[in-house]
Amino acid sequence: MPFDLILRGGRVIDPSQKLDAVTNVAFAAGKVAMIGDALKADPTTDVRDVSGYIVTPGLIDLHTHVYWGGTSLGIDAEEFCRTSGVTTAVDTGSAGPGNFAGFRKHVIERSQIRILAYLHVSHAGIYGFSHRVMVGESEEVRLMNPIDAVAVAEQNRDLIVGIKVRVGRGSSGTSGIVPLQIALEVAEQVGMPLMAHIDHPPPTYEEVVSLLRPGDVLTHAFRPFPNTPATGQGTVKKVVLEARERGVLFDIGHGKGSFAFKTARAMLANGFYPDTISSDVHTLCIDGPAFDQVTTMSKFLCMGMSLPDVVAASTVNAAMALRRPELGSLKVGSVGDATLISIKQGQFDYVDVTEEHLIGDRKIVSEGVVIGGRWWHPKQVANIGRAAG
Repeated sequence: MPFDLILRGGRVIDPSQKLDAVTNVAFAAGKVAMIGDALKADPTTDVRDVSGYIVTPGLIDLHTHVYWGGTSLGIDAEEFCRTSGVTTAVDTGSAGPGNFAGFRKHVIERSQIRILAYLHVSHAGIYGFSHRVMVGESEEVRLMNPIDAVAVAEQNRDLIVGIKVRVGRGSSGTSGIVPLQIALEVAEQVGMPLMAHIDHPPPTYEEVVSLLRPGDVLTHAFRPFPNTPATGQGTVKKVVLEARERGVLFDIGHGKGSFAFKTARAMLANGFYPDTISSDVHTLCIDGPAFDQVTTMSKFLCMGMSLPDVVAASTVNAAMALRRPELGSLKVGSVGDATLISIKQGQFDYVDVTEEHLIGDRKIVSEGVVIGGRWWHPKQVANIGRAAG
């Protein structure tokens, strides 16, 4: 089979197969076709010289809000992915059973990049989220719609990967933990994982994480005090360790108010790395403090995580959380998505949601993406052009 595209001479980092080597990656028929040093190009093959760059599996942002035009917090997925190296954007609860059909028809099906979704258990998803209006959709239990959520999830299994719920003082108010209990029933009924948002108490971090099942995701896992996973003495709370032991997954979900360097330092010092790194990008944080996926990844790189571990948390680990093993990998036969990045050296100012600043010496920069085996919307960099066959 002739190759459609060859990325030649890059440093390939693919944690799914413990690969970290300078080599070539070929794509054909929308999939990864071969990895090796001597790949033969045909006259029609698009050959890209990516020497000096890093090639990873297509980045997966496990927590985004991309229902553009349908909710006030939605951003444009294609524009975001062009600049952040993301090839799979996972929307987490922007839409519920009452408006998922519009999200599917008007955004997901028109998008050139892959959009998957966690379906909100609330009827209209996250509908009251803007600079001027901030209404927690889980405050009103009458908006919980478990019966229709089950039906919509069953009808859209090609796109819906799980059930989403938000709890906390800002999201569920006096309803407390009840929306989480309802969402867990829906997730159990459809056999899907659940993603739980947590903000200020009540409920407490301990109450939320104690209810989560193996494969469920706690997002905003490294949030600041209150409702932090770390104790005042800098250790990891026992309930958090127990949750990881039984298979609960811990996702960053940076966002506008959900990631603190202080918490991250404590967790990393205890060897408690996030399972997945995600941006929680939306209209209120895309201009800071989250910005995008590669900026969120850069923060962890500068805090001591190795580059392969950071890449794993944005590729293979996210794919496993989604139960989509064909994503997040450059194994032959996997979906033909890849991300081209570079690591810039210098002094870079990073900020968290508490306005603490960290001066880091490295920055991950997106240089281009491959989607479905094709070079897609490349960044205009002179030496990422066509190479000789």
